[in-house]
Amino acid sequence: MADAPTFDRTDLRLLALLQREGRASNADLAAQVNLSPSACLRRIQRLEATGVVAGYSARLDPQVLGLGLQAFVRVQLEKHGAAGIERFIAAVQDWDEVVACHALTGDMDYLLQVYVRDLEHFSRFLLDRLLNASGVADVNSSFVLRTVKGFSGLPLPG
Repeated sequence: MADAPTFDRTDLRLLALLQREGRASNADLAAQVNLSPSACLRRIQRLEATGVVAGYSARLDPQVLGLGLQAFVRVQLEKHGAAGIERFIAAVQDWDEVVACHALTGDMDYLLQVYVRDLEHFSRFLLDRLLNASGVADVNSSFVLRTVKGFSGLPLPG
């Protein structure tokens, strides 16, 4: 396994800025970290090339898009053989309502983060898709009442 890349204070400041505002211009970023624009661009390109910066995206407001209900759904599979797991993973990839899926330790196998329009939409997703998926033994759902802290970037050392 390759050694993890090392980052100096300027790299960490750049990463923090990029997490907060991925659309900032190179000139603005350079000014904030006290580098020339060309030196700043080289650092950003290096961070992208090493895979630390995995991509850029926009954060969308689910309410504005009509996705007023968010749920976390814990899923337990009947069997844990490779074929059953692969079938479940393939099914999850096709469900637009699922924005994240994590394999877990403990009494449940997967945690799905789901966005839907309303309770009726969730009910159709649960009954028509999730509970009909091959190998699903049990599900347990929790609805988000209020987001106290949303994802705001990864914690950086230093």
